[in-house]
Formats: sequence, C-alpha cells, structure tokens
Amino acid sequence: MRGIALDIAPINAQIAQAVERLRNMSPAGKAGDATPAQGSDFVTSLNSALNAVSQSQNQATELQRQFQLENSGVSLEETMIAMNKAQLSFSAAVQVRNRLVQAYDQIMQMQV
Repeated sequence: MRGIALDIAPINAQIAQAVERLRNMSPAGKAGDATPAQGSDFVTSLNSALNAVSQSQNQATELQRQFQLENSGVSLEETMIAMNKAQLSFSAAVQVRNRLVQAYDQIMQMQV
C-alpha cells in the first residue's frame, strides 16, 4: 500500500500568485492605503488552511505507515478514516484553487 502524501506547494503557489496579481491590480492595493492588510489576512487564512490540509495528509501517511508496521495502537478503521479525511480536504483545497483561478480569469477578462 502506497502513501497518499501529496505536495500542496504548487497549489499554494498558484493561489498566492493569483491573489498577489489581484492585489497589484486593484485600486485598493496602492501604496499608503490601509486596505492591503485585509488581503494579507486572506492570504494568511488561506495559508493556514493549506497547512491544515498538509498536516492531515502527513497524519494519514504516518498512520498508514504505523499500520503497515503492525503497530498494535493503530487500527485499520482509524487509518482509513484519516486517509479519507486527507483526501477530502485535499479535494476541497483543489476546488478552492480552481474557483480562485476562475475568478481571476473572469476579472482579467473584464473591460475597464
């Protein structure tokens, strides 16, 4: 059985890049304006959500490894639940990324 650890760094980088482009394009993102702090709060919360997804995947991988090593403290049920949670959270993160990229594309296609 192979581990399910997936690298979310490319997803995180794409999201951060899209948010940074949006911040640079918006009139609120000009220097000396107080609103960019709100954008950094969004990036911070997005980063923490992606870190939670990563931790979930790491935990599932570790439980899977412990189960394969026949650790008596790790059950198959616990391992499968952790793996499913990790898969669902990763799928949700990918959907959020897709929606952000879609919103970015729509904004780029708007005529000013």
